[in-house]
Amino acid sequence: MRFHMGVANWAGAAAMAALGIGTAPSGASALEAVEFRFANGESQLADDIRDVSLVAAAKEEGRTGSRTILAAALADYGRIVDTLYAHGYYGGTVNIFVNGREATAIPLLDVPAEISTVAIVVDRGPQFRFGRLRVEPLAPGTELPEGFRTGSKARSPAIRSAVTTAVDGWREQGHAKADIGSQAVAAQHSDSTLSVDVGISPGPLVRLGDLVITSPSAVRAGRIQRIAGLPTGEVYTPEEIRLAAERLRRTGAFASVSLSEAEELNADASMDIEAALVDQKPRRFGFGAEISSLEGLTLSSFWLHRNLWGGAERLRFDVEVTNIGGSSGIDYLAGVRLEIPAALGADTTAYFMAEYDLQDEPSYYSEAVTLGGGATWILNEQISAETGIAYSYSETRDSFGSRTFQVFSFPTSVKRDTRDEVLNPTTGTYAELEVTPFVGLEGSDTGTRVYSDLRGYRGFGEEEGIVVAGRLQFGAVLGSGLERTRPEYLFYSGGPGTVRGQPYQSLEVDLGNGDSSGGRGFLGLSAELRVAVSQSIGVVGFADAGYVNADSSFGDTGDWHSGAGLGLRYQTGIGPIRFDVAAPVSGDTGDGAQFYIGIGQAF
Repeated sequence: MRFHMGVANWAGAAAMAALGIGTAPSGASALEAVEFRFANGESQLADDIRDVSLVAAAKEEGRTGSRTILAAALADYGRIVDTLYAHGYYGGTVNIFVNGREATAIPLLDVPAEISTVAIVVDRGPQFRFGRLRVEPLAPGTELPEGFRTGSKARSPAIRSAVTTAVDGWREQGHAKADIGSQAVAAQHSDSTLSVDVGISPGPLVRLGDLVITSPSAVRAGRIQRIAGLPTGEVYTPEEIRLAAERLRRTGAFASVSLSEAEELNADASMDIEAALVDQKPRRFGFGAEISSLEGLTLSSFWLHRNLWGGAERLRFDVEVTNIGGSSGIDYLAGVRLEIPAALGADTTAYFMAEYDLQDEPSYYSEAVTLGGGATWILNEQISAETGIAYSYSETRDSFGSRTFQVFSFPTSVKRDTRDEVLNPTTGTYAELEVTPFVGLEGSDTGTRVYSDLRGYRGFGEEEGIVVAGRLQFGAVLGSGLERTRPEYLFYSGGPGTVRGQPYQSLEVDLGNGDSSGGRGFLGLSAELRVAVSQSIGVVGFADAGYVNADSSFGDTGDWHSGAGLGLRYQTGIGPIRFDVAAPVSGDTGDGAQFYIGIGQAF
């Protein structure tokens, strides 16, 4: 690159910073214009140069003191040269004139009292293309980026990407200390080509050593090592380090987790991993609220204790009150759950729970106590599973009379989540399958409850400003008669979780004589079109439908109802605030408009 002022640029900027005058304000503030001149006309390159210019940014922000502007001008030489390289121009020139003088010619101790004009003049010169290229040796299976080919535009990011790919290829094969051994980059101005010759030094095959904790933590060292699950003695891969860090973060016990490779290998060519951890505050509480016109107000709160016994355990208490001021009675839920990470292995968590649940629903009244425990597995970043055993005792009043139920259940579930966000997804899918075999000890038959929830999201347009979302719910109770099944296991439709615009749990099974019950079969369908009006405001159109049947089959004996409406979304830092208005479309379970307010999308 024919750029004779490069040394003066960086040396001058450093000198001004050292003297404490590089960014000092000046009494003068009279910068009138920042002018860009491009010898080869306007282009995308010109836009990028404007974007990286510190002089232009300083003027826009009102930081126009003379010392500040001169320091910015000196720094702009290097920033513009880097931008030229990024576009493949290695023979251009850059001049920056401050009050008509080249910026590098202005004495650092004699800064003009006032700077009125800055002119940035760029002649990009010819665009270079890659000539002879060599980056080797490469690990088996490594392919260099497509842009790093002879004859392609010689963009500097392509060189960096190729070298990074080559080094990472060896690291993936267990050579943790792979690095650049030699490098030579030469620009031939006679034919505007750029030659690159990089030698890679793979280094020895490395095995994982110990996890060394380098910072104090309230979590015991042995528990940290067990949770991280670092496979000591196995061949190194970056993925194992990433997984170990993710397991530690997942406990919630740490505000910060940083795993780094030791600088030196051990005598046996193993490499220790150093863990720098910052503990999270041990206690936390939170609350939530949601309101709708028929179901009334829902209030929830939790209290969490992290690292209960020094092993990153989590003890959480939850309380929820629903249907406050709603069309049915008030429901109460109180529960406690203890989680112990790495109980059965690095990717498992054991849990123990107790719950009291009072439900005053339109079709039944129930008080239940449940005790249980189980384990969860993280199979990969997208898939998790949970299984357990629980005992439930409940007393119920419904259309079948007053009854007592005692049930042992074996809840099992699998989830797959590829959504980009939980509260405001624009792409991906969510799938959950719950299978709960149960054994009736009193009042109940033995059977199985099945429930699935499938959701999909597809974004369109600029920054995915339009999102189409769909949801399918399916449920069935197998092997247990309607009157011999806990009401909590049966299915209903209506309300914000199934069909908006229809009253909560308004679609049931008609038993005759004014009596009703939940069903053994259920289908729910929902579709939404979400459109962003601005960065903070969005509108939504939606339609929902629900089906309930006395049997677990899905024939003509069941009933359908549906609803539709419009919604408004206001984006916040924690997710969109949701306001939906909906009305019935079909079915005879409700009339009039309903509204719903909450945080996050409806699904």
